[in-house]
This record gives sequence, structure tokens and C-alpha cells, in this order.
Amino acid sequence: MHLMLLRHAKSDWDAGSRSDHERPLNPRGIRSAERMGEVIQDLGLVPDLVVSSTATRARSTAELARLAGGWGSRLVLEDRLYGASVQDTLQVAADHGGGCDRLMLVGHEPTWSMTVRRLTGAVAAIKTATLADVELNANTWGDVTTASGSLVTLLQPRQFLRTDGDDQ
Repeated sequence: MHLMLLRHAKSDWDAGSRSDHERPLNPRGIRSAERMGEVIQDLGLVPDLVVSSTATRARSTAELARLAGGWGSRLVLEDRLYGASVQDTLQVAADHGGGCDRLMLVGHEPTWSMTVRRLTGAVAAIKTATLADVELNANTWGDVTTASGSLVTLLQPRQFLRTDGDDQ
């Protein structure tokens, strides 16, 4: 079983007087979300299910990645991922993971890096639009709240965005 944690892409801090929850992606964030969707598809890492925070920037990241990558994954919005603790995050995975080999959660820092550390012991920089893929040492998703695992993939969008002007 793999728990994939995708941090939302770069948001637009200049989007006016919107609340933190309603902050949209900026143009760089849109490009990064789309590119990560393609990369995840190209690498054969498409999740069986995507569960996203209800925050606009997380939901948009999930939607853009799915569309750009051509994933057949269903998207579920989950209120508990906005402002979640590590334990909340693992409980969301337990609640939604049944029947999945690969479950992707789309959400926020600092929870994502703390979750990776809790599961693997690894200290990982989960920058915007970064994907952390954790292989779990668990028999069922119900065991994830007490499981450990190994960080098998850490993908950052800057590794894959073109720098020749094509991504503008």
C-alpha cells in the first residue's frame, strides 16, 4: 500500500481579500500542478483515489493534476484535511483507503512533512506541488494510524518544469 502526499501548488497571495481557505493558485502553481499530473502518469504512479482538502488551492491542484495526467482516479473532497494534524491525516487515509493500493491525499504544510517524518523517520522538504510517496508496512488501511513505512519517491515540480521558456 502506498500513501501519496501531494502538497498544493503555489498559491496567489495577491488574490485580494479572500480568506486563507479560498486562496487560489497563481500561474506558476497552475503549471506545476498540471506538470506533476503528467509526471505522475508518466511514472506509473497514478493513485486509485485522490482525497483533497477543501481549500481552493488544494482542490485546484488535485483537479488540474488529474486532468493534465489523464487519471481515471475519483476525487473526494475532505474537510478534515484543512488544518489537519498528523493523526487526523492518518485517520482520513484509514477512512478512505479501503480497496486502494495507492491513495493520494492533497493538502498542506507543515502537516505533510510531519506525516512523512512520523511514518518514515525521514526529514523531507515538502515544497509546493511536491509529491511524497510512502510505502506502508501495514496490512490494511485501518492499520495506517499506527503503521510505519519507507519514503520511496519525493518529486518536486522544479525537477520537471521546462526552463527554456516553454512553461511560461
